[in-house]
Amino acid sequence: MNKRLLFLAVMLVAMLATFVNVAGGATNPHANLVWADYPSKCLNDACHTGTAKDHKSRYNDMYQGVHYQWLGDAKDNANQPLVKQGKISNSVNSYCVNILGNWAVCGRCHAGRGAQPVATTSPTDTQLANIDCLMCHNEDYAAARVRLSDGSMGPSTTDTATLDGYVKNITKPTRKNCIMCHARAGGGDALKRGTLALASISTTDRGYDVHLSTTGANLTCQACHKFTGHKVIGKGSDIRQMDYSDASNPHSEVTCSNSTCHPNKASSTGHTTAAVNDHVARVACQTCHVPTYGKNAGDTAASEATEVHRTWKTSTFSGGQYHPSIIRQNDLMPKYKFWDRRNNSYLLHDLSTIDAATGYRPTSRPVGSVDGALGTKLYPFKYKTAEQPMVTADKKLIALDTYEFLVVSGDATRSVEKGLVNMGLASTTAWEWAITDTYQLLNHQVSPTATRVLQCNDCHANTTRMNLVGELGYNLKNTKPIICSQCHVDRNWPNYEEGHYLHTDIQNWDCSWCHTYSRPEKGGIMPQ
Repeated sequence: MNKRLLFLAVMLVAMLATFVNVAGGATNPHANLVWADYPSKCLNDACHTGTAKDHKSRYNDMYQGVHYQWLGDAKDNANQPLVKQGKISNSVNSYCVNILGNWAVCGRCHAGRGAQPVATTSPTDTQLANIDCLMCHNEDYAAARVRLSDGSMGPSTTDTATLDGYVKNITKPTRKNCIMCHARAGGGDALKRGTLALASISTTDRGYDVHLSTTGANLTCQACHKFTGHKVIGKGSDIRQMDYSDASNPHSEVTCSNSTCHPNKASSTGHTTAAVNDHVARVACQTCHVPTYGKNAGDTAASEATEVHRTWKTSTFSGGQYHPSIIRQNDLMPKYKFWDRRNNSYLLHDLSTIDAATGYRPTSRPVGSVDGALGTKLYPFKYKTAEQPMVTADKKLIALDTYEFLVVSGDATRSVEKGLVNMGLASTTAWEWAITDTYQLLNHQVSPTATRVLQCNDCHANTTRMNLVGELGYNLKNTKPIICSQCHVDRNWPNYEEGHYLHTDIQNWDCSWCHTYSRPEKGGIMPQ
């Protein structure tokens, strides 16, 4: 009996020793890897190709995802929803316009090892090997990665210990992995999104962002942006392609009111104030909780000012390259629009048109209105403009060659002429300058509720923040005497709040008695 126990003990020790030897340590299965193993060993072993684990290739999951393809289904874009869309091909914005002609610079944040992604359902091993796992799974590598002289992406160092360290120390994506790219969209820190900057990686300023600050919730990006098979939920109003969605979440929406974060806050009883509960069905969380964007973090030397306008007419030179002339601002008040989770976004070769409300040519608009279906809500948006080239004859926006502009010359005319050729047009095509504009959903930089959330008077007392009647559709459907005559003679309310409370809360009349829209979810009495 003792011999049997001794034998089992010896076998157990041997098994543990084997595990430690193979895994390089009980908690680090990558400890025995060296730089020369990357990416061949990752691709060829059973660990990540799926043959020994779940029979589903993790490499292929990543390959087909938007983070790698920069292209995807765009069913929420009212403009050509059946066409694959994305920054690798046909998306046009009011920042760097389009990637055409400039993979060398624009591709620096791509999760690949240098080559452009190829859209195929059956990628070769060579194509799969272009996926750069370390870009998302080692933050030091992500920070050190550059475009090398041969066109590939990787660290410039040749130090063996440093290189080996990258492949040995693998983690789930950190805030730094994600924000290193996303904060610098548009060509610089904090320029594009308005509520996301490099400061978001490690700021201690809770007033800057209660979710990302280290003294606040200190959340990882994945706490909200859940991944399924390397595909992520969540997208801005100006982003065409969708990465992950399913029947329960068709618009790839990140929800705050869930069992983990803010349970029941989106319900009619989730807040302690009845007036707030009355708003949640039609007003998004961000509208009250992101009252300002372009904030500066209190513990950084850098400015987190966001871009409000750029022109490609003129250039500046800094950091070894040319830049368009950019205006940045801090502490901005959002613009407010109803949004039903769809957008209307410009695509390459479209004919641009002028929006009568702004006088400019839109590159993206949220779709929605005050009379939209349940699920349509009032959201806060960043609004910005740009001066970019346009074909004179048919008003197509021109994807100027930003490599020529940023790297080679900073010359607008040469960049436009090369851009015309890239688009299949003659370099002599007549063109002119046009002003474009865009609205972009604001999601981050949520303020502390106790001190910086909107109050009733911020929206209802005046039109400084939002013009409910003049711009958002809350105007009366007819003159007040005619509306009143549906039930009684014309009466003057002592104030808006009292009259509205009497009719909607006490007498339970539906909005459509006085307005052009209805709120059936409230169960009010409808006009006969």
